[in-house]
Amino acid sequence: MTLSPQEREQFLAEPHIGALSVVDRPGRAPLTVPIWYQYTPGGELWVRTGPDSRKARAIRSAGRFSLMVQRTQPTTRYVWVEGPVTRTAPDSDEHTWEMAARYIPEEKVAAYVEFDRNQLAEHFIIYMRPEHWLSADLGTF
Repeated sequence: MTLSPQEREQFLAEPHIGALSVVDRPGRAPLTVPIWYQYTPGGELWVRTGPDSRKARAIRSAGRFSLMVQRTQPTTRYVWVEGPVTRTAPDSDEHTWEMAARYIPEEKVAAYVEFDRNQLAEHFIIYMRPEHWLSADLGTF
């Protein structure tokens, strides 16, 4: 059963691990990698990545990407979105905090932000406007 626009946007807004896909090289299947993402219904979707990462280079070249999220409990459900990059922005501690708070327990967010700031490479934010959607709830099996 296809999800309604409201159901699919709400599902995408939940903290699932996304599978980001982007055309990387001609004649090859798309590059697909797991990624944390942020989305508010009706708004832009955004991801954080290194400015020189393979996915960042591919996204800059393609000008668009797709993201698929799924779950298997309590029902098998997925949402796929694809769309153009609308803008990029410098990363900030606020972005890092918002993303970390979405995925890890509250009491560990500050330590993660500190780790990110001191141990991980530079990041930037890529925004995408969902333009095409596929979604379904396949029920329970």
